[in-house]
Amino acid sequence: MMKFRNLTIPAWTWSFLAAFVVLILTFLVAGGGTKTLTLAFTIAPYLVLVGIGQMLVMSTGPGNIDVSVAKVFSLGGLLSIAVGDATGSWVLGLAAAMTAGFALSCVSLASIILIRIPPIVATLATSLLTSAISLTLAQGFQGSADPVLKSFLGWAPMGVPAFALVVLLFTIFVSLMLKRTTLGAHTLAFGQARRASEYAGVSATKTLTIVYLTSGVLAALAGALRASFSAPNVELGNDYLLDSIAVVVIGGTLITGGRSEPAGIWGGALFFILLDGLLNLIGWNYAGQNVLKGFFVLAVLFLASGVPIIHRRSASADRSDPNLPEGADSTASGAPLDAQAPAERRAVT
Repeated sequence: MMKFRNLTIPAWTWSFLAAFVVLILTFLVAGGGTKTLTLAFTIAPYLVLVGIGQMLVMSTGPGNIDVSVAKVFSLGGLLSIAVGDATGSWVLGLAAAMTAGFALSCVSLASIILIRIPPIVATLATSLLTSAISLTLAQGFQGSADPVLKSFLGWAPMGVPAFALVVLLFTIFVSLMLKRTTLGAHTLAFGQARRASEYAGVSATKTLTIVYLTSGVLAALAGALRASFSAPNVELGNDYLLDSIAVVVIGGTLITGGRSEPAGIWGGALFFILLDGLLNLIGWNYAGQNVLKGFFVLAVLFLASGVPIIHRRSASADRSDPNLPEGADSTASGAPLDAQAPAERRAVT
């Protein structure tokens, strides 16, 4: 008979399973066909970009969460539209937003590395600073998105959003970077055991600098693109803080660090977007939506922790002595496991 080892479903698959279940329920409630899925893939990439940056930060260990992403997201949208409208170039607008995200992340890093302020507190302070800048910029704000960029972000040939494919390729790149490069190995090792990794030569300053800068730049870029798709607003990124953390954890990334699942972010993002649409369709109030969301999140987290699906061994694998009667094993014969070894021990002595 065959012998099976324990098999565990990958953590990131549960987020996709949850999204699929919500999609089926949406079809049953309102129909919509592929339009519902196309809309979800049109909106999801912005959350995925923020989630990837948040995932890299959270992968570096307990306490590392970037709570400034929401306000950086909003500022990126305002700044990109303002610069793009003033210069006539959406490229310069995106560059300005990413530069702002980079600069604000430097502020957080200075507090974390130089002053040794806890990351949550440091990024919260950066968030307040960013909010003040956004409110100042929004006074008398006028501007519109570049029509070429806006057209691309809404382009969905054969029902597949082109921008979603671009973000998907970027997700694959991040996944390969984490698995096959020294930088990725150092990041995950740092999250698993910071002190041990530092003894092994991993630079804490370099690791934290890379992940926080990446998070800030991606949040600002996502905000710039989202503002071009819809409209800039000081509150544009308010939902992206908690959602970015939730999709990362639901996607299988350990909140304690040391394991990253970029693919799972897509599943988590689709799950949240489809769930929001379903709850709005059936007319649930805001409180009820939060209760159901919390239930689903807990369920997915339970499954994402890893559930063994096969745990079976044949009877022949349990018996080390073929002469034992059927149903018996080597430990039930009444003799200790090392009873056959005294002659060998005497020979050694």
